[in-house]
Amino acid sequence: MTGKTLRRTLRLNTLVLIAPLALFLSFALLSCGNENDSPDESGPRVGIVYDTVGKGDGSFNDSAYEGIKRAKEELGAVVSEETTDGTESNREDLLQSLADDNDLVIAVGFSFENSIKKVAAANPDTNFAGIDILQRENAPANFASLVFNEAEGSFLVGVAAALVTGTSKVGFIGGVCGTPDRLIEKFEAGFVSGVLAMVKGINRNIEVETAYLSQFSDPQNPDGPHDISGFFSPDKAKEAAEGMFRNGSDIVFHASGGSGAGLFEAAREFSEQQGNSKVWAIGVDSDQYNTADESVREYILTSMLKRVDTAVYNIVKTQRDDEFSGGTVNHDLANDGVGYAASGGFVDDIRELIEAPKAFIVRDLFDVPTVPVQGCREPQIYNLRY
Repeated sequence: MTGKTLRRTLRLNTLVLIAPLALFLSFALLSCGNENDSPDESGPRVGIVYDTVGKGDGSFNDSAYEGIKRAKEELGAVVSEETTDGTESNREDLLQSLADDNDLVIAVGFSFENSIKKVAAANPDTNFAGIDILQRENAPANFASLVFNEAEGSFLVGVAAALVTGTSKVGFIGGVCGTPDRLIEKFEAGFVSGVLAMVKGINRNIEVETAYLSQFSDPQNPDGPHDISGFFSPDKAKEAAEGMFRNGSDIVFHASGGSGAGLFEAAREFSEQQGNSKVWAIGVDSDQYNTADESVREYILTSMLKRVDTAVYNIVKTQRDDEFSGGTVNHDLANDGVGYAASGGFVDDIRELIEAPKAFIVRDLFDVPTVPVQGCREPQIYNLRY
């Protein structure tokens, strides 16, 4: 008998002992007129750990939460939620604690790679899944990698930016440069490629300016502390966006998690200061027209959708249906794992022009680059010429 089976047997015996008391209490509650029905909790037990900023980022973590919420409502999942303080020891402790009492444990973000694989290997009777965590060669059999083709979704918002810009200058703000899987550079590569794809079609040159808010590691000390502050530094994002707007960019796309709030605020303030000259922001991960503060929504042209919510829901469903398997689970344009948002109606007039290259990508007639031509350690300028 495994430890987990023993714990569940003990729980069952305890329930048998307290059943008469529970029955008495239920009659007492009914006699008091309690009309609140308990939610269905017949599904799998699921633990989830959010990355440092946690819920409320209006982006990556909130998208994961939407998937968990749907799993609770539709699959009857019983959910335990935690948020890491950002230290490796805390990540490992939280994952182990959740593994003790759950059937499936989900970690949100690449920073959990070492801890979740270690805990998964030590708990073969529990299943694990990681958002943006690659399998590599050391993944246990009970670990699933939930990964995305961020470049494909970013390509589509790059197309939108090229079609809408009035200044022929656009910008990209990345959260963290140089993560282990070069995650944010994929957004940049796709965005620049999407802009470039439109250059010939609209018969003009377009300039793309890029900036990153933090460097994952110091090249002089690669084994030193890692810096992911670019995902929760809205002040830095606002400063970077203001510089781009002053330099002539009228659309800026961000892939910086919670920092994106600074971009939205910069777009609103700059537009109000300029009067008739409106600038735009492009959101990421979630449909940020719906998640951002109402005061900035009219400045969010579109959002690159990274359907973390769908990935989380689907992996919980496999657990419920006894169909979970370790390995890589890809999410791309072909299965609606990535895409773009149309909330606000600001891209309605160009949707056909966005959908055309999307169809080429889905049919494998064009591969979107996932590596930028230029490095991310310094701000860059791409001159995309007709």
